[in-house]
Amino acid sequence: MARERLARTSATQKEPSRPSRLRIWMRRRRGLARPSLYAAMGLGAIGVLVLAVRAIDPGARMRDVASSLAGLGDTAGLSVNAVILEGRHNTPRDMIVAALGVSRGDPILDFSPEAARQRLETIAWVQRAHVERHLPSTIVVRIEERQPFAIWQHNGRFVIIDAAGKVVATERLDQFGSLPLLVGAGADTSGHALYTALARHTELRDRVQAMVRIQERRWNLRLHNGTDVLLPEGHEAAALERLAELQQEARLLDRPLAAIDMRLPDRLVLRPTRQAEPAEQPSPQQASRARRG
Repeated sequence: MARERLARTSATQKEPSRPSRLRIWMRRRRGLARPSLYAAMGLGAIGVLVLAVRAIDPGARMRDVASSLAGLGDTAGLSVNAVILEGRHNTPRDMIVAALGVSRGDPILDFSPEAARQRLETIAWVQRAHVERHLPSTIVVRIEERQPFAIWQHNGRFVIIDAAGKVVATERLDQFGSLPLLVGAGADTSGHALYTALARHTELRDRVQAMVRIQERRWNLRLHNGTDVLLPEGHEAAALERLAELQQEARLLDRPLAAIDMRLPDRLVLRPTRQAEPAEQPSPQQASRARRG
C-alpha cells in the first residue's frame, strides 16, 4: 500500500519544465545588454545637449561642447600619437609645426584639419595643403610647394621667387645660388617669359649673369664678361634668335664689348670697351641675316 501511495503521489506531481533556448540566451546576455543601454542613453543625452545649446547660443557655447567632447575622446584614448608629413622639400619644418598647432598627446577630436590647412597655406612656400585626421591617433599632412625659379634683386634686397613672382624665401639664399638672377622692378613677374625664350639657346643662357628689367618696359642681359645686351621691347625672342646666329657665325659675344644694342630693327650697334680697339662691324651678309628677325 505504501508503494502504491508513493507512486500515486509521484504521478500527481508535475515534472519540472526545462527553460527554452531563447530564455537561456537572454539570461546569458543580460549582463552585456545593460552597458549597451547605458551607452545609448549617454549618446542620446549628448545629442539632446548639443541641440539645446545650438538653440540657445549657436556660437560660444558650441565651443564648450566641442571641448567637452574632445575631453571625452581623450579619456577614450583618442589622442594625437603621430603626424605624417608628405611633400616637404624647402618649407622650414618649424613653420609647419607652428601652423599645425598640435602636439603629441593632444585630444585628436579637438584638432581641426580645415583650420590647420588654412594656416599652412599662409606659409610662402606652400601652394596647397591637405590635412586629414585618421582616428584614433594619426594626422596626415600633404603639402604642394611652390617651385623656386629665380633670385630677384630689388632695392638692394635679394629674395627667392617662383615662376609667377611670388616671394617664397628671404633667408638661406646660398642654397639657391644656381638659379637665374633677375634685377629691377617688374622683373619678378615678367622674368619667366624671358628666361623661357633664353633657355632655347643654351650657349647664350650660359653666358648670362643677370636679366635686368629697365623701367619696367624692356630687358638688358648682363653677360659674365661684363657686356650688356640691350633687347628691344616686346621682341625679345626674335632678338635672341639673331644674337644666337651672330654668335655662331662671328663669335660676337667673345669680343671685348661694353654693349650690344639690338633695340633698332634695322641695325646692330656695338659699343667697345675703353680698353679695346673699335669693334669690327659684322659683314653685310651677317647684318642681313640679323635683320631677318
